[in-house]
Amino acid sequence: MPLKWRWVLIAFVTLLSVYLCYPLQQKIKLGLDLKGGIHLVMQVKTDDAIKASLDLDMETLRAELAKRGVTPERIEHSGVDRMIVSGVDPAKGSELRELVSAQFSAYDLSAKGGGAFELRLKPAQARAIRETSVRQALETIRNRIDKFGVSEPVVQQIGFAGGGGEQILVQLPGIQNTERVKELIGSPAYLEWKLVSIPPGYRPEDFQRVCPAPQERILSLFNGSLPGDTELYPSEHQQAGETLYWPCKKASPITGKDLKDARRGSGRIGEAVVDFRLTPDAGQRFEDLTRANEGQLLAILLDKKVISAPRINAVIRDSGVIEGSFDVDSAEDLAIKLRSGALPAGMELLEERTVGPSLGADSIRQGIVASLLGAVLVVIFMLVYYRFSGVNANLALALNILLLLGAMAYFRATLTLPGIAGIALTIGMAVDANVLIFERIREELRLGRTVKSAISGGFGKAFSSIVDSNLTTLIAALFLFAYGSGPVRGFAVTLCIGILANLFTAIFVSRAIFDWFLGTKGRVEQLSI
Repeated sequence: MPLKWRWVLIAFVTLLSVYLCYPLQQKIKLGLDLKGGIHLVMQVKTDDAIKASLDLDMETLRAELAKRGVTPERIEHSGVDRMIVSGVDPAKGSELRELVSAQFSAYDLSAKGGGAFELRLKPAQARAIRETSVRQALETIRNRIDKFGVSEPVVQQIGFAGGGGEQILVQLPGIQNTERVKELIGSPAYLEWKLVSIPPGYRPEDFQRVCPAPQERILSLFNGSLPGDTELYPSEHQQAGETLYWPCKKASPITGKDLKDARRGSGRIGEAVVDFRLTPDAGQRFEDLTRANEGQLLAILLDKKVISAPRINAVIRDSGVIEGSFDVDSAEDLAIKLRSGALPAGMELLEERTVGPSLGADSIRQGIVASLLGAVLVVIFMLVYYRFSGVNANLALALNILLLLGAMAYFRATLTLPGIAGIALTIGMAVDANVLIFERIREELRLGRTVKSAISGGFGKAFSSIVDSNLTTLIAALFLFAYGSGPVRGFAVTLCIGILANLFTAIFVSRAIFDWFLGTKGRVEQLSI
């Protein structure tokens, strides 16, 4: 390429890099270790997702068996991935086998004798449920964090689902309220509406004054045993020493999946509430439900706890209010969780670290000081050892760092403390490339070559060595980026970009500077190197 066009290309790349990275504070994102924030590693309890799937299948199996006239004594869990159907009439065993073969192919059926059968979830099906639950948890957490307003979060799976890697890494730069974040991203947020079962002889408004109540008290109101379609659910509002319950129907006519939107709002006296809207289909069902049960109590449950049980005073169609003991933050967080959907399984916190902003500022200062000190020493060494050619190397080095910052800004890469180490390593590799070239040029000069021939020969002989060393390092950095996480990725990003910039500046820019020098000086007898 003619020298003129090489300078045009170098000028274009330089100006583009300046444009991309200016102003630096706004264009370069800082990672958790530099900005401060929260680092969490959470384990997805995928067993919960399998149990939930089994619960659903158990209800379906019970209903389908009833249609065929089969009424087993019990259908219950037996371990995480299997259920036991017991008390089946031996004459009806074939009905059960036929049903499982036709509609429950995800299970292996085996007879246990005495009218008992075991349905075990097939391993491939269990693995698929685990993988799906991890993917759903990732998506839900991302949605919640996005709605929470955290900039530049890191939410990623660690390892592979089904292989012991059902963990999720969450890094939130700039966030310090750990407890609020943990509650926001770790709560399942499964919302349900259930009708409250009213004991015989009670009016709903009178029962509302009694509940929530201890279990014994509620059972006594129902003459010792609950109706078959009723279960006790703990109230969110408890008193010391006793657990209080609400008796609610098992069926949930409306759930969180039916929500179209949820927002924090204000109640009649200005208290924080959550306003919700339902989808058109759910709105019609809600209208039918409230019309048929006007005057009854409708419990609102979050994660199987009753947060309120208001009386249905009028027909409600597609919008309403969730009341509870909310403050502004908790109402906002509940609305966020409802908008982003429920987690498919529970979460367990495995690791928690909080990096303070002052520690991050110290890291930035120390990293910058170390990098600048290293760069200054390198510049001085190159000037002393290679004289004019050292100026060439230093110009290439400065452009190398500028290209690196511009590329980081363009790719919205995050600068971390290991990333600063990657920049320092890049500086070293850039200098190493120039040293290789300069030493080859010196060898050519000692052999009696002309300056022009020595420069051409030096670049030619050093080219393969520079490409080989940078290419192997680039491959290693790409693997670090692909399989690493957090700080490791930060290191890999700066190293990858730095190596590519290094190849451009050491081979292309440095050669252009030498060619410019030869072109302006006419015949050059000596080279300062």
